[in-house]
Amino acid sequence: MTGADKVFAGGMPAIYQQLFVPMIFEPYAREMAERVAMSAPRAVLEVAAGTGVLTRAIASRLGTGTRIVATDLNQPMLDLAIANQGVDDRITWKQADGQALPFDGQTFDVVVCQFGVMFFPDKIAGYREARRVLRPTGRYLFNVWDAIQNNAFVVTVARTLTEMFPDDPPRFMERTPHGYHDLSAITADVRAAGFSSVQTETIDCVSRARSALDAATAYCQGNPLAVEIEARAPGKLQDVTETVAGALRRQFGNGPIEGAIRAHVVTALP
Repeated sequence: MTGADKVFAGGMPAIYQQLFVPMIFEPYAREMAERVAMSAPRAVLEVAAGTGVLTRAIASRLGTGTRIVATDLNQPMLDLAIANQGVDDRITWKQADGQALPFDGQTFDVVVCQFGVMFFPDKIAGYREARRVLRPTGRYLFNVWDAIQNNAFVVTVARTLTEMFPDDPPRFMERTPHGYHDLSAITADVRAAGFSSVQTETIDCVSRARSALDAATAYCQGNPLAVEIEARAPGKLQDVTETVAGALRRQFGNGPIEGAIRAHVVTALP
């Protein structure tokens, strides 16, 4: 992973929220929120909250006495999350690095991270921080995307970009969002951080977009892949996006499209 892989700025947060969130993140947010709510926690920390899709799902399932602290490294993402959430006194939004959390030890009943740990340069350090701030009876929940070939839209996007830029394909999606999916390696990393119990589960969902162009725009412009495309084709981001949309249209059809997505959920106990 490069340093640029962690930066969501400019127009990315708005596109991410408008197109990416309903397409691939909302199905897993609903599933993850149910897992969080199972133990009726009183204090929840969310790491890498992004624009708040999981935060909102958690808040809808927990009572008035629950405290939710939602953090993200990127302030522009949090600003959009705050604007989307509206007033909820249970939620505190805070810019923070998941590898150096600004909280006292044994503070939270649940620490949860949806599709964020892949962006940690030092994943074990991030896991240690989650363990440090968990209470002894707490739970750490996170999910990661499975290999790119098991996620239908993005594999078409990656293949098309490779055809367009054969000498130096943009590799952000393979490298980072879909680059940390080996369950044996993940389990070993979590145990290396000191967790006593690690369980994994693979969850299949369906990704839906209103059109092939919406899906292409999400993937090509709503994340750091946009920076890689611009570096290879300055001023041509929209042209590249439309080419990718054409490939998605040929693969999945006209009008609304849908395709398989797959992720792994990890539950760890201190």
